[in-house]
Amino acid sequence: MSDKSATLKTPAGDFAYPVLEGSVGPDVVDIRKLYGQTGMFTYDPGFTSTASCESAITYIDGEKGILLHRGYPIDQLAEKSTFMEVAYLLLHGDLPKKDELDTFVYTISRHTMLHEQLATFYRGFRRDAHPMAIMCGVVGALSAFYHDSTDITDPQQRMIASHRLIAKMPTIAAMAYKYSVGQPFLYPDNSLSYTGNFLRMTFGVPAEPYEVNPIIENAMRRIFILHADHEQNASTSTVRLAGSSGANPFACIAAGIACLWGPAHGGANEAALNMLREIGDVKRIPEYIARAKDKDDPFRLMGFGHRVYKNFDPRAKVMKATADEVLKELNISDPVLDVAKELEHIALNDEYFIEKKLYPNVDFYSGSSSMRSASRRICLRLSSPWRAQSAGLRSGTR
Repeated sequence: MSDKSATLKTPAGDFAYPVLEGSVGPDVVDIRKLYGQTGMFTYDPGFTSTASCESAITYIDGEKGILLHRGYPIDQLAEKSTFMEVAYLLLHGDLPKKDELDTFVYTISRHTMLHEQLATFYRGFRRDAHPMAIMCGVVGALSAFYHDSTDITDPQQRMIASHRLIAKMPTIAAMAYKYSVGQPFLYPDNSLSYTGNFLRMTFGVPAEPYEVNPIIENAMRRIFILHADHEQNASTSTVRLAGSSGANPFACIAAGIACLWGPAHGGANEAALNMLREIGDVKRIPEYIARAKDKDDPFRLMGFGHRVYKNFDPRAKVMKATADEVLKELNISDPVLDVAKELEHIALNDEYFIEKKLYPNVDFYSGSSSMRSASRRICLRLSSPWRAQSAGLRSGTR
C-alpha cells in the first residue's frame, strides 16, 4: 500500500481513492468504494483498464513483449523446465526442489486414471463431436465422481481438485481423440513424462509397444508450458466468476473450457487453420493479403497481431522454433504448411504488417503453420513403426 491517491471529481463531490503499487507493472486506483460514495459505476468493456483481483502468478507487458510466470521469463521456462515444474511453480509460487518435485510428480501420477464409468460417458457423444464439447461434458461430470474435492471453500479439497484436473486432463483429451477415430482407450503409463504419457495415450494402441519420439515429446512439453497460464484472460475470468458463486472446481473449469472454445480466445488457432485451408494455395496469397488490407472487406488474417502484445508475442518465438524442429523431424510436405510459411515471411517483411505490428502470434504457430497441420502426419508417422493439453485454479489481470 502506498501513500499516493487519485482524486475523482464527480457530481456528488470530490473523492480520493488510494493508489496501489504492485511489485511490477502499473499502479492501480482502488475504486471499491466508488459506487457507495458517488452512486456511479465505471465503464470498461473488455477489462482493458481494470484489475479485478490481486495476483502474483503471471505478469504481461504487451508493449515490450514480456511474459513472466512467478517472475520467470516464459522462454526460459519453455527451454529449461518440465511441465510438472511449471505446474508446481504456478500452484506454489516457486520452482520445486528435487524432493518437492518428486513428491508432486508422484501425486499427479496417482490421479491420471479416470473413473471407469466415465469411459461409458464418451459413448453418449457422436463420433464427430467437437473435442471441446466432449471436454466440457467430461470435465463437468468429474464432480459427479469425486465428491471428496468439490468444496471450493476447503483449501485441501481445492488442492486435491487441482491435482486431479492437472493429472486427468491429458487422459480426457486423449480419450476424446481415440473415441473420434474408433480406437480403444489406453490407460495412462506413469513411467512416462507428463507429455510423453499424453502422446502415448493419443497415438498408441494396445496391440503394439509405443516409443515416444523425443523431438515430438519436447515440442509437446513446450506447447503445454507456453499455454499453462496467461494472466486474467477470458477463460480465467470465467473460472473466477463461476468460482465466486461457490461452484465446485470441476464445474468452474468446465465453464472455463466453454469460454476457451470461442474463436476470439482458444479457438483462434482453429480459426487460423481454417483460414489457411481457405487460402489453399500459395498463388492465392496476394489476393488474401489485398483483402486483409482493404478496410471495406470483412476478411481478417487470423493468427496475426494480439490484443495485449503490441510487440512480438514472446510465446510465438518459442513456438516457431518448435514448429521448425517438428517439421524437420517429420519431413512432411503439405500445401497448408506452404501457405503458412509464405504468410509468415510476408508478415515479418511487409511494411503494412510491420507498421501495424501484426506479427504472427502463438495461435498462428500452434494452431496453423505446424502443429495442427502436422498432427495427422504425426499420428501416422508415430503409429506406424510405433515410434515416436492443463488446468488449475488461479487468479490473475487481463
